[in-house]
Amino acid sequence: MISTTDRQRDEIVHVIVLNWNGEEDTASCLDSLLAQSGVTLEILLIDNASPDGSGERLHARYPAMCYLQTGENLGYAGGNNRGIEWALARGAEWVMVVNNDTVADPECVKELLAAAASEPRLAAVAPLIVRYEDPGVVWFAGGLHDRVRAVGTHSHHGEPVHVATGSANGRAASWRPCSFLTGCCLFFRSSALREVGVFRADYFAYVEDLELSMRLSQADWRIGWAPSARLAHRVPPFGSPPTPMQIRLRDRNRRRLVREQYALHWKVLFALWFWPTRAAHLVRYAVFRDWARASAIVTGMTER
Repeated sequence: MISTTDRQRDEIVHVIVLNWNGEEDTASCLDSLLAQSGVTLEILLIDNASPDGSGERLHARYPAMCYLQTGENLGYAGGNNRGIEWALARGAEWVMVVNNDTVADPECVKELLAAAASEPRLAAVAPLIVRYEDPGVVWFAGGLHDRVRAVGTHSHHGEPVHVATGSANGRAASWRPCSFLTGCCLFFRSSALREVGVFRADYFAYVEDLELSMRLSQADWRIGWAPSARLAHRVPPFGSPPTPMQIRLRDRNRRRLVREQYALHWKVLFALWFWPTRAAHLVRYAVFRDWARASAIVTGMTER
């Protein structure tokens, strides 16, 4: 009799890790992937033209690992698209995109594969993501599409793991549905990607994960998260303000999403929330002479 673990070892998961000036974080991520048990991985390290030379150093550090140099900074979306295209061209059945500033539990990928394989219409599944510096606290345990604000929100953010999973030991066997998956870690069924496409490269970064989550749902695919799969993410402390780049790209991209995918009544509700709140933020930043963030607000409100 062939065990579930034996079957999973026969299925190759193509894993994409994108680096940009993050040598030590990326190395920690790669080491955790190389230590995965119960599953066979083919890892592609991509460097987004890191100006600090970390891509070439990582390539030398992991000479047996597949490596791709993009030659320019394509952002999260464009860089990972290059990896997804590489995996699909190799006939991949399962494709995993994972941030370089994460560390995976030894059975994370095995649990994601088990969850994805359990439901034929499950297009993508994410792990339970905890804070690296405090692994008992949830960063992502499923997500919701907040239509009024045109963003994906993190369910159970900041809660203890056992509260989010409903299990005393923080473990559970099943996957759970949701309406938004964070791009921090996405485990894809390749047939879904072939049907609906990859990330919107013109988004560069931010909101591209929500846009893809929406397209998958609109095509009658399901998305969810697996409480038994665990990933630790290096994230800023609670209450850290967004950077000017985050402000600009998030506001620009949520406007693109609304313009291209929302029905009229949702466009109206978004506008009633978006424009007054952006004006308030602009005034606040100007009062405190935070010109970088004030400028980002203006660009985010105007850039196409």
